Amino acid sequence: MTAIPQRATGGAWAPFGQTAFTVLWGATVVSNIGTWMNDVGAGWLMTSLAPSPQIVAMVQAATTLPVFLFAILAGAVADIVDRRRLLLVVNIALSVVAFAVAAVVQAEAMTPVLLLVFTFLLGSGAAFIAPAWQAIVPKLVPRSDLTAAVALNSMGINISRAIGPAVAGMLIAAFGLVWPFALNAVSTLVVIAALIWWKPAKEAESTLPPEHLIGAMVAGLRYAAHTRALRLVLVRAAAFFLFASAFWAMLPLVARVVLNGGAGLYGGLLASVGVGAVGGALLLPGLRAKLGPDRTVMAGTAGTALVLVTLAVVPGTVPALLAGLVAGASWIAVLSSLNVAAQAALPDWVRARGLAIYLTVFSGAMSVGSLGWGAVATHASITATLLVAAAGLLIAVPLTFWARLSGLAEDHAPAHHWAAPVAAANDAPTTIWIAYDVPEAHHDRFTRLMQQQKASRRAHGAYGWVLRQDTFDPTRLFESWHEASWLSHLRHHDRVSLAEKALQDEIRALLTAAPQIHHTIGKA
Repeated sequence: MTAIPQRATGGAWAPFGQTAFTVLWGATVVSNIGTWMNDVGAGWLMTSLAPSPQIVAMVQAATTLPVFLFAILAGAVADIVDRRRLLLVVNIALSVVAFAVAAVVQAEAMTPVLLLVFTFLLGSGAAFIAPAWQAIVPKLVPRSDLTAAVALNSMGINISRAIGPAVAGMLIAAFGLVWPFALNAVSTLVVIAALIWWKPAKEAESTLPPEHLIGAMVAGLRYAAHTRALRLVLVRAAAFFLFASAFWAMLPLVARVVLNGGAGLYGGLLASVGVGAVGGALLLPGLRAKLGPDRTVMAGTAGTALVLVTLAVVPGTVPALLAGLVAGASWIAVLSSLNVAAQAALPDWVRARGLAIYLTVFSGAMSVGSLGWGAVATHASITATLLVAAAGLLIAVPLTFWARLSGLAEDHAPAHHWAAPVAAANDAPTTIWIAYDVPEAHHDRFTRLMQQQKASRRAHGAYGWVLRQDTFDPTRLFESWHEASWLSHLRHHDRVSLAEKALQDEIRALLTAAPQIHHTIGKA
């Protein structure tokens, strides 16, 4: 029922050929519709409870700040426990909170502080769901359909954005403010039912004990710090989301203050964003094929800047709705390109942690940006805030273009080509020594390749890495490094990828003899 076929069918819609992907995708669309209704209700309710720009922007910050605070912890948990079980537990907890929010709104007992607390709790649940949810996507589709699956997930989010806000606006206007919150609570039950139905294929269990939580978090941060591909994605993400956050933080105030509209207009603006995003998702495969990921991100960034300028200097409902269409298409162009690049940079053993770090940068930039833009709007004006953010987006494009997203994909499947090490008497700190016989004519190339190998070793936990030359025989060089324990080194054996094997094969091709490998382990 949930096994992944060996061959992909190809095309933008290919992931829908997998039953598990289709069911879970549909459930998340329903849940996200509820989430967007809740967000619209919360933003609009706060404009009634406390219409200060700073307070209204804090609703957006309370939504994204938990991801910044908890995503790395959540990613570590998702990499060391059963991801389906984690998703079930967290979604059940979210359901309880969502029903509580609806009850408090119905009782007319909501206050600004209580609304921020509930928003923070819901955001915290999302923080624990997001890394695990994104990490299971490669398990639902063939590898060659991963890009299409990520794009469809982004499209699903934006279908929800198109439907949820519009429905919320109509519900608030026709029946009252409690309905978006109540339907959000009901929508959480759909995801719970889908997760109960899903029975993923069992994976081969490792013979090694699971990582401890703190060690897993450190390993994820270390991998990100020493993996160039992921670092480039994080740079581009931070540069975009810091300024793009002004759009989301100011949109409720644009609807109420600038356009003098009601909840229906706010929902309509968000719905136009969703419609634009769905249209953008349909056009995205062709756009990426023509422009590549880097120019696609540039186009999306320029489109977002154009939207901010339009909202600032072209008053009127129709220009704002048209700007929303462009905002949605631009948002999905950037978000999908960055997400695909992050997925491509990560092997499965650290996937949830790496995606959590990406989400931390995303939410941190959104949270800091939302608070900052709220402060600017409080002391200046909404128009000035939008123009400054637009200028920042345009300036960021040339400053970050060096962080190229193209060419980052590697084969992260485990190579398992290292010889099985002998069992150690204890789990003490370990040192690995490797002797290489390198003709002097190859020394320059060998040294350059070893710098890449250094980053690879350090990403897997090496420290104290050094390359030495024999004083008596200049053709003999020694690589050595330390690892925290023998168990850490065994995990290194399990995790070396086919891409890293290709690098090691390239190094070995320069040698006159096979490298000599020695392991030493502390005894006291």
